[in-house]
Amino acid sequence: MDLVVFIEIFLHLDIYLKAIIENYGAFTYFLLFSTIFLETGFVITPFLPGDSLLFAAGAFASLDVLNIWVLLIILCIAAIVGDSVNYWIGNKIGKKAFRKNGEPLINQEYMNRTIGFYEKHGGKTIILARFIPIIRTFAPFVAGIAKMDYFRFLRYNIIGGIVWVSLFTLGGFWLGNIPFIKDNFGIVILIIILMSIFPFIFRFIRKRFID
Repeated sequence: MDLVVFIEIFLHLDIYLKAIIENYGAFTYFLLFSTIFLETGFVITPFLPGDSLLFAAGAFASLDVLNIWVLLIILCIAAIVGDSVNYWIGNKIGKKAFRKNGEPLINQEYMNRTIGFYEKHGGKTIILARFIPIIRTFAPFVAGIAKMDYFRFLRYNIIGGIVWVSLFTLGGFWLGNIPFIKDNFGIVILIIILMSIFPFIFRFIRKRFID
């Protein structure tokens, strides 16, 4: 497979999921696990699909091409382990690992936004951030930098990971067989993606044209 094609598929796994299942079978579970793990585990990969991928996987499980119980187990593990890895990166290495010649290699605006979200909501940020793209990826990293007690973090991490994965995966599973959704699956995925990033679009418009 051409490297460019592979990267395109990997970054848009939710869109190409049907073709991946048809061509790679059980290996699809590994790809799903890896994507959710990377999306939650590293601050440099917030662009990977999250909500839409979970919904798409659940929808295909409703068609009996994926096992819903296997999905729930492996994706919950991926989300929980991903956040834990991200926490320890922040805890042990922090911002220094992402600097070159004094310039941050991570988006400072995202970092500041997450810090503000964390200051407002405290430990609950780890749960709430699961449902906010980008902040979802930065929250555990910031918790690590802030030296939040790991076992306290882990409790929030487990609750948030299970609720997030279950809500979107089972949502796709229960709604996937509805004729309208089956016939307009691409549009539904697009709507989920747009709903996920709407707060950032609104903030950009307000900052650019109103403030």
